[in-house]
Amino acid sequence: MNVTVTVPKFGIAQSVPRTEDPRLLTGGGRYTGDLVLPGTLHAVFVRSTVAHGVLRAVDTAAAAAAPGVRLVLTGRELAEAGYGTLPCAVALTSKDGRPMIVPPFPALATDRVRWVGQPIALVVADTLAQAKDAAELVRVEIEPLPAVVDIEAAVRPEAPQLFAEMPGNVAFDWWWGPQEEVERAIARAHHVTRVRLVNNRVVVNPMEPRGAIASFEEGRYVLRTGCQGVFGLRAQLATVLKVPPERIRVLAFDIGGSFGMKASTFPEHLPILHAAAILGRPVAWMNDRSESFLSDYHGRSSILEGELALDAEGNFLAVRVKGLGELGAYVTAYGPAIPTMVVQKNVASLYRTPLLALRIRGVVTNTVPMTAYRGAGRPEGVYLMERLVEQAARELGRDPIGLRRQNLIRPDELPFRSSCGLTYDSGDFEAVLDAALAKADWRGFPARAAESARRGKLRGRGLCAYLEVTAPPGKEHGGIRFTEDGRVILVSGTLDYGQGHRAAFSQVLHEKLGVPFERIELLQGDSDQLLYGGGTGGSRSIMAASKATLEAADQVIAKGKALAAELMEAAEADILFAGGTFTVAGTDRRIGLLELAARGRELGRPLDTDLVSETPPSAFPNGCHVAEVEVDPETGVVEVVRYCAVDDFGTLVNPLLVEGQVQGGIVQGIGQALLEHTVYDPSGQLVTGSFMDYALPRADELPSFELAFHPVPATTNPLGVKGCGEAGITAAPAAVVNAVLDALASRGVSHLDMPLTPERVWRSLRAARSRP
Repeated sequence: MNVTVTVPKFGIAQSVPRTEDPRLLTGGGRYTGDLVLPGTLHAVFVRSTVAHGVLRAVDTAAAAAAPGVRLVLTGRELAEAGYGTLPCAVALTSKDGRPMIVPPFPALATDRVRWVGQPIALVVADTLAQAKDAAELVRVEIEPLPAVVDIEAAVRPEAPQLFAEMPGNVAFDWWWGPQEEVERAIARAHHVTRVRLVNNRVVVNPMEPRGAIASFEEGRYVLRTGCQGVFGLRAQLATVLKVPPERIRVLAFDIGGSFGMKASTFPEHLPILHAAAILGRPVAWMNDRSESFLSDYHGRSSILEGELALDAEGNFLAVRVKGLGELGAYVTAYGPAIPTMVVQKNVASLYRTPLLALRIRGVVTNTVPMTAYRGAGRPEGVYLMERLVEQAARELGRDPIGLRRQNLIRPDELPFRSSCGLTYDSGDFEAVLDAALAKADWRGFPARAAESARRGKLRGRGLCAYLEVTAPPGKEHGGIRFTEDGRVILVSGTLDYGQGHRAAFSQVLHEKLGVPFERIELLQGDSDQLLYGGGTGGSRSIMAASKATLEAADQVIAKGKALAAELMEAAEADILFAGGTFTVAGTDRRIGLLELAARGRELGRPLDTDLVSETPPSAFPNGCHVAEVEVDPETGVVEVVRYCAVDDFGTLVNPLLVEGQVQGGIVQGIGQALLEHTVYDPSGQLVTGSFMDYALPRADELPSFELAFHPVPATTNPLGVKGCGEAGITAAPAAVVNAVLDALASRGVSHLDMPLTPERVWRSLRAARSRP
């Protein structure tokens, strides 16, 4: 018997293009810089040009008298108004039980400046040109102090101290795990591999710089800005403004990227909101790219020392991690979590490692403060583990694939309680490894290496097997509303800043309720419309939003059955729902959902539903990425010539969007591995403060990526999804670095820290050549 299965064109697992792209590509985007409110004034910030110093005076008289100037603000006025300082959302304690030291982080500097770019004053004028001209007239007197820009130098006894209340520049000394058991495992191990890895600081550089328009409307503060969740940003602003959250409205429209950086409140938000309230007019501010280099929170920047203990058969016994995580000049909302809790959850990865312990110190320096950058601790943890495994294989004379395979968690061991403290629910790690090796033609590498050698190039291959942990459980808004003109509004507390949520979320709702895909719209960026909002980050959105949407849809169906039963004069138990239609069982009586919603509205029985959903626990995306590189030994130039990946993201709601997410993450991972290098001089000046000095990967420097998927549905959420937004950037640094070191191994180079720039590679080859 032949059975025909009809797959919905816009249902789950279909590669539906992003619905917003035609509008964006034809100039219809509404980014912060595109917004125009009547009577808008323009703001420019005066920033510190000194990395560390005592702020002796800020003379605003000339600026205040300049043409068009409406207001000049300093930290003194904000302090007198009684506002709060910028909050930290992370609670950490040191080994001795003391809570993390979080010095006040003022919106405008008051007593000291602590990084080049720190805001000191705000100038508001009728035009942007007038505000810029007046800002030049603000006279700032700073008594310079010695600066420290290196995290290892910052913890030395002779280092300049940034805060009196923070001895040694250490905000926390965080210990996790069974330290004594790990020490014993290392002591009795047959072999211990040790590596020291630098995770280079990166400048986030989204396409759209930070900016905002502040206004004061009917006694409420209103902020229009790009962020990662309007509900969460409203809560942070309430802490700073010291008002109830209900007195704040946050609006977000199109957002040109964030990658974690725009998730929290920034110093600029409070001054422009205060100015808007005083002046009674909207105040607009937008960074230029140079300001963004100096004031957008940076990412990564840690030094991690890892130890991997193995027995005589090569089984992993324990992993110990010690290191320094850079916080920058102040403790931000999320900065402390990244080198600690997020690394801790991800370093164990997909291996059967019974013991794990960490000790991380958080260190302040006279540099731009730190926050999440795509992956946010996941790439650091996986990079450390994969470098340890690769190095252990070399030291033991083992095949690195075989060593990995021996220690992978087997399907029959799932659910598996990892040494990171979480229970992995699903996965087929060895099958993913084998699929990646086949896709990369691992066995055919010697022939390709020989061909590269004939052209004078060194060819290497590198592999990264990874498992990452998505964001922890929380809450999320799920809403479905029916309009008079037949549209269906899906409401979510997540926020799309480039992911393509509208298409993917609409696919879920279309398949569940059968409403036409093209009639579904997504409402996210208005805090007034939300009961709750977890925002977007940590690869959580599809898990959180799909569960909330499905629960809201179930309520719509329940309301619809009750109403349909009344209208069709049937028992509610006899009402069936399928494909967007309510039917009386055993009859031809039926009514469509959209028609029923319209009738319900007329009768005062709307089917609209809004609820708060408990989101699923963390999921565990995993995969295996294989990179091949060619190195020119005469110049040190590295070219990624091939990149293959096989990933397990569980159920793929939209494979097209998933591929785009993986590709983007890989590119950013390659950028950190080979190119991106944030450099400060000893006085704290940012040397790489423009795209003339800071290198980003470009399309002509990258190969076509060969991607495949091996879905093993998660068991912890209704759709079986796992999240995909950070996988590429989690795996790529380790895969690329392993490939480069493989290429250089024959020349005696065994270690390099990121970024593997041509100069670093060239110098390492020359140094190896000079060694006996």
